[in-house]
This record gives sequence, C-alpha cells and structure tokens, in this order.
Amino acid sequence: MSSQKEPPREHPHTYVVQSHSNLDEMARLEIQDKMVTTGMGGVLPELADPTVLRRVLDVGCGTGGWLMETARTYPTIEKLVGVDISDKMLAYARAQAEKLALGERVQFQAMDALRILEFPAGYFDLVNQRYGISWLRTWDWRKLLSEYQRVCRPGGIIRITEGNTLECNIPALTKLFDIMAEAFYHSGRFFTLSKDGVTGELANLMRQYGIQNVQTQVHPLVYRGGTIECQHFADDMAHIFRLFLPFYQRWTRVPSDYEEIYQQALKEMQQPGFVGTWTLLTMWGSRSMGGNPMLMRGLA
Repeated sequence: MSSQKEPPREHPHTYVVQSHSNLDEMARLEIQDKMVTTGMGGVLPELADPTVLRRVLDVGCGTGGWLMETARTYPTIEKLVGVDISDKMLAYARAQAEKLALGERVQFQAMDALRILEFPAGYFDLVNQRYGISWLRTWDWRKLLSEYQRVCRPGGIIRITEGNTLECNIPALTKLFDIMAEAFYHSGRFFTLSKDGVTGELANLMRQYGIQNVQTQVHPLVYRGGTIECQHFADDMAHIFRLFLPFYQRWTRVPSDYEEIYQQALKEMQQPGFVGTWTLLTMWGSRSMGGNPMLMRGLA
C-alpha cells in the first residue's frame, strides 16, 4: 500500500472555472480587480462617507483584491473579512495581505456562501459582492440576499456590482461574447438571454426580498485600442475565453472554428480603432431597521 497522501480535494462549487487552483485564473482575477476598481473610480465611489464603516464583509472575494484596496484606502475600517469557497485563492490572498502589512485588519475565511455565512446576526456595517454571476445561479439569489441581511446590522449597507455582457466594434470578439451569454443563460446564471441578463433584474430582486432604499449607479468602462487600459482588457479577455472554454462547451454549442475566432479577436483588440465597453451596475441598499423583512414574511 502506498504511503503517499492523496492531494486534498477541492470543495464542490459552482464557479465557472473547474479548478480553483488554476494559477492563470488567479492571475486573471488580479488583472480584472485592478482594472475594474480603477475604471469605477475607486472601491466605494458611490458612498458619501465610507469612513463611518467599522466592519466589512466581501463575499466571493477570490484573490482578495477589492478587500485589500478597501483596507488601504480607508484605514479607519477596523475589520475586513473576505470569504470564498477556494482554499487556494484564500491562501494567495492571505500571502498578499501579509506583504501589504494588512494582516491584522484583513482576514480571509473559507466558506460556502450558498449554504450559510458563518457570522453572528447584525455583525457587519457593509456586505459587498462583485461578479457573482461567476458562481451564482438565478435560484440562489433569494437565500443569499436573506443571508446578507442577516449578517448586516440594521441600517447597514448591502452592495452588489454586476456587469452586462460586453459590447465592442469587432465581429470576432462579439461572437465570443454571444457564446458567453448563451452559456451563462443556459447554466442558470442569467435571468434572460440579453446583455443585461442579471443587472436588469437584480435591483428589483433586492427590493422584493426586503432590502430598503435601493439605489443604482452605472459605470461604463470604455477600452480603446492602443491604450494601457485596453491592454489590460485584452489580457483579461485572452484569459477568459481560454479558461472558460470547458464551461462554454458544457452549456452551449461552441462552433468548430472557435480557436480561429479566438485568435482573430486577440488580433483585432490590438488595432487602434478597437472600442470595447463593459457596463457595470452597482446596486446598494440598507437592511431594514426593524429586522429582516424576508424572515418576517416567511420567505427565507
């Protein structure tokens, strides 16, 4: 009998990339985090005074980029917690936090948010989520929004940022975006097969399930060929349409000339006339001062 130990198995998950230990995906998430935070004008651009926050939770934190930038931007925030189902990503995030000397304020915990957030009721001033469509199906939202309200203090903020399907002026990349939208729709991540398959429904869902004073802010991120920002965008797209291919193959019909389309898109994104637009929508509201309306209505 072999004395070698079997490598630890990954937790079952719904993330679009099968292996959480994929180093290319971790590198891509770092690129995307910085690109999006810069394009949106900061980590919390819509909030009047983030300095009043004391405890912040980031759900589906991945490599922890948003959480660490929040800690650096607002040193008055006392405790910042990131949760993710991937031990590998969290190990990477912890190492980065130590390098930035944020270890005392920033913590990362392995947790399956689709089951339960293992925190006391009313513990956080702000609950944040970005890019949930990479792991959230439409039927998961009700329970998740209930959990966000439970762990958020009365009057605290629940903040969600999701994006529309990207739009551009080159045919090859447009074809790839269409494949992505179909896979996300057929896998249950989009409510409708349209460019706003999540963002078109989410603000109403937040109101329906008890979050109060819901507001929205649109962030159009525009990438033009020949700029540094566009190069970051092109790097992100190059990783996405390679790493997500098994997911696309599972959920939609991938054309036989996918590789040719992919290579053509990479070339066209380098042209001076290229323009790509990624429209993000941030939605935020507050937990009821009188408790969780979902629980009171018996919906949770």
